[in-house]
Amino acid sequence: MEVEKVLKTYIPMTETAYYILLSLNEPRHGYGIVKHVGKITGNRIQLGSGTVYGTLTKMQRDGVITVYADERRKTIYEITSVGRKLILAEITRLKELYENGKMFEGEFDV
Repeated sequence: MEVEKVLKTYIPMTETAYYILLSLNEPRHGYGIVKHVGKITGNRIQLGSGTVYGTLTKMQRDGVITVYADERRKTIYEITSVGRKLILAEITRLKELYENGKMFEGEFDV
C-alpha cells in the first residue's frame, strides 16, 4: 500500500495501533509487544492477544510492518519504512494536539 493511502487509513491512530508501532522500535513478537506496551503505559493499557494479532495482521497486510523472523512458534515483527513514516506522522500530529491543548488549558480551569 502506498504511503499516502496508509496515512489516510491509519491517522488518527487508535491507541492500540500507536502503541504496537511504538513497541516496534526493535523487532518483537506478539507477547513481547503486549509486555512492552504494559511497561511503557504503567499497565494503563493491557492488550489482549486477539487485539494485538488482529492489528498485526492488518498492519502486515497494509505494509506497515513485516515479519522479521519466524522462530519456533514465535513470529517476530518489525516496522517497515512505510510504518516509520506513519508513526512519525502520528507523533507530529500528537505534538500539535498537545501544544494546542497547553495553549488553551488555562481557559478551562474550574
